[in-house]
Amino acid sequence: MVAKSKEFKKSNGNLKRAALFLSPALILMIIFFLGPIVMTFFFAFTNMSLTGASAQNIEFVGFQNFVNMFEDPNFKTSFMATMVFLIFSGIIGQQVLGFLLAILMKNKNKTFRKFVGATVMAGWVTPEIIVGIMFVAFLHDGGTLNQFIGTLGFEPVSWLFTFPMVSVIIANIWQGSALSMLMFQSALDSIPNSLYEAARIDGANRWKILWKITIPMIKNTVFTNLVIITLGTLGVFSLIYTMTGGGPARATSTLPVFMYEQAFVNYQLGYGTAISLVILLIGIVLSLAYIKLLKTDE
Repeated sequence: MVAKSKEFKKSNGNLKRAALFLSPALILMIIFFLGPIVMTFFFAFTNMSLTGASAQNIEFVGFQNFVNMFEDPNFKTSFMATMVFLIFSGIIGQQVLGFLLAILMKNKNKTFRKFVGATVMAGWVTPEIIVGIMFVAFLHDGGTLNQFIGTLGFEPVSWLFTFPMVSVIIANIWQGSALSMLMFQSALDSIPNSLYEAARIDGANRWKILWKITIPMIKNTVFTNLVIITLGTLGVFSLIYTMTGGGPARATSTLPVFMYEQAFVNYQLGYGTAISLVILLIGIVLSLAYIKLLKTDE
């Protein structure tokens, strides 16, 4: 009993020391992480603004911000633009391109893999606003792409005005595919080559090997990558705002752009915060749907 009591006291002392060392990090996390989350939820139910009487006297308005939001036709337009941008640039674009790059690099020599990996990673580590400026220069009326097609005898195209959503989708795919490539590359490297050899001996072609072996073996990675890409794409703002500003005619006004307009252009912080909660809710719902789908397939 005496030995157990000493051991308990020693363990309790270790826990106290650990808590003491971790306390600065915990305090910072509460101040800069949990604090803003609580404030966000609170402000979403108020009439908080940057100007006017409500800037001085914040009032609790309940669900009025959300009622106004769902009655606003601009919200519906932004919601549809967000879904189009998410599906084609994230769920389809980044997943497919990342997977294709990973497949092409499988079993290649280290020098080739390092070169391709570094090239693709360069886009991923570039800030969104810089990527936006690059693609504006590339797709502008007098930009690189129009100069190139002009040398081929074709008329220049106003890409950012005629195909605004396609332009921002391509830019986002270019920047974000590196993460998918890295995740798929790691998953593909973990598949034993003996499985592929056995399938080839049995007469399976490349498509059967892909659908019957490769994809089922990396299913968990596909869903994990899907969650990460979805959450990341839902938060894309600087890229779109730099390239199109949400236009023309709100064609690329996704929910983050709409939230910015309401909060910092119209100065309605409470309304903008409510929009941010809807974006968060969309991410949560889609993530839970992916998890449920993964469990169903198991």
